[in-house]
Amino acid sequence: MSQSMNQNSKMSKKAKIIIGVVVLAVAAGGFIYYRSTKKETVTYRRVEAKKGDLEITILATGTVQPENRLEIKAPVAGRMESVLVKEGQKLVKGQVIAWMSSSERAAMLDAARSKGAEEYKRWSELYLATPIMAPISGTLILRSVEPGQTFTNTDAIFTMSDRLTVKAQVDETDISQIKLKEKAQIVLDAYPGQKIDATVDQIAFDAKTVNSVTTYIVDVLPQKAPPTMLSGMTANVTFFIESKKDVLLIPSESIKVQDGRTLVMVAGPDGKPQQRDVSVGSTDGRNTEVTDGVSEGETVMIAEVKLSRDGKKGSNPFSPMGGARPPRR
Repeated sequence: MSQSMNQNSKMSKKAKIIIGVVVLAVAAGGFIYYRSTKKETVTYRRVEAKKGDLEITILATGTVQPENRLEIKAPVAGRMESVLVKEGQKLVKGQVIAWMSSSERAAMLDAARSKGAEEYKRWSELYLATPIMAPISGTLILRSVEPGQTFTNTDAIFTMSDRLTVKAQVDETDISQIKLKEKAQIVLDAYPGQKIDATVDQIAFDAKTVNSVTTYIVDVLPQKAPPTMLSGMTANVTFFIESKKDVLLIPSESIKVQDGRTLVMVAGPDGKPQQRDVSVGSTDGRNTEVTDGVSEGETVMIAEVKLSRDGKKGSNPFSPMGGARPPRR
């Protein structure tokens, strides 16, 4: 009985293998047939060479960060008596931002308070609180203490920044086109409708490589940072490399480089396409400046290849109808 079941199992496996081979053979044959019977139809799209403006730009992403981030620490350990500022507030150098007591003063005042209000007032006037002042002019971006809170002289109780910049990551293939003081534009992901004019402030000398992609950090400084621009935000930066006005332009896809020659297809006297050597200038990827070889108003022809089978578009031997039209009802 078991021997008979084993034989049936072996025959079933062989049948499955044979069926699989047959299916693959049919599919391969259909594909070869389809490839051998399809036709290539070349058509030409006509585009007129026109004058226009060309803006060469480079796009990069980055993060808003303080140019100089400064942590403020107390000279001695103690207790915070009062805080006079809040996050986001603009400060000037030397401005008093808080008052603190050293650990000794705090202990003495606590003892005096237990003896009465007059005793407390007497000692608080004799032993004054210590002011904490802003060391630079800038913005308070972090407040880490509240009145009554104790701290050590190693704790950062406030954090300031003098101005915000965008640290943009520029690919190494584009870094040669980025220049200091070059114009740029910042758009924050949080406020996509707001465009911020900026300039290139610094270009890193050291590269960073992540996942085999090498980039350089470029500091982009906004001319006037809006109140909505906050540290840590993601930003998209457009670098304006070159701007040309009223130059002759043709689609970049119409240009072909072959054997060291730059060629385009133009309409001949009989309307048929013919190759012509041209000289080109700047490009933004979509359009390219033509400096010689094509005149304004001349027609440039762009080849477009369409594949069909027996001249009929959309036939497919793998469809249930085998490429034939479905019967009318």
